[in-house]
Amino acid sequence: MDFGLVLQTDPPASQVVGLMRRAERNGFRYGWTFDSAVLWQEPFVIYSQILEHTTKLHVGPMVTNPGTRTWEVTASTFATLNDMFGNRTVCGIGRGDSAMRVAGRKPNTLARLGEAIEVIRDLAEGREAEVDGNPIRIPWIKNGRLPVWMAAYGPKALALAGQKADGFILQLADPFLTEWMVKAVRQAATDAGRDPNTLTICVAAPAYVTADDSPEALAHARDQCRWFGGMVGNHVADLVAKYGEHSSMVPEELTAYIKDRQGYDYSHHGRADNPDTAFVPDEIVDRFCLLGPAEAHIDKLRHLKDLGVDQFAVYAMHDNRESTIDAYGTHIIPSFR
Repeated sequence: MDFGLVLQTDPPASQVVGLMRRAERNGFRYGWTFDSAVLWQEPFVIYSQILEHTTKLHVGPMVTNPGTRTWEVTASTFATLNDMFGNRTVCGIGRGDSAMRVAGRKPNTLARLGEAIEVIRDLAEGREAEVDGNPIRIPWIKNGRLPVWMAAYGPKALALAGQKADGFILQLADPFLTEWMVKAVRQAATDAGRDPNTLTICVAAPAYVTADDSPEALAHARDQCRWFGGMVGNHVADLVAKYGEHSSMVPEELTAYIKDRQGYDYSHHGRADNPDTAFVPDEIVDRFCLLGPAEAHIDKLRHLKDLGVDQFAVYAMHDNRESTIDAYGTHIIPSFR
């Protein structure tokens, strides 16, 4: 199993670079960031510094979207980084939640996302693709390589990931839901005539390593990671609006917890002090995240690995970032090497 670190690009950018360097020293192979131009600093500028100051780390957004930038710009940006640093990028992509909504736009449709996946990959790897009805090829790209991993929750999005993406990003670490969604993605790949085993499965969720499993330690860890249930709740609310509160299409293990949700303020998006997450119960925090001593993380990660997860990406938006990165490097990552 590979490991990644996920950060927001809060200023100063030097701190983001420093934490990614720390992650590489601790055995992490991937460095991810949010991508929301209004809420945080521009990630692709920061990727160039991360790549310059690391040797093996692969970087990318978790996740970008087809609407913030034109597709040829996205492709050219990835290809430039790859040309400079040797094919060390991954394009995580989704419909666009915060990036689109904060700018007053709706998230992209799945049809647009599916088209963008193929166009961005083709252009970034030097092939011709059609953009807005015009055939385009970026002539300077040689030997480009850009895996495109798609984030998804709902049945149609899961099917699209299986049909077109190189990898699947699931932003929660609940074993039951992981098993259900991985099966859906792989079945869609099979139905599309693809080898389902070629898809990389990446689970991303907050991880908070505590010194012990005392009630006090676990309560603090839950409070530091409760924001994640609120963030996932945005996507779940979209699913409930589309499929209904009770639907055979989406497990109630995913949808039931948002019944008391009262809206969402993106100015607190992905932050431990988010006031819009009081509706998230402890049970959801425990299911969606990894909390407790290192041994508890190892046990849950082994379960996820058995379900086919290839990478676990640590969301580190809490007050214990450095210690959690170091604990993973010392106690957890070596168990999966």
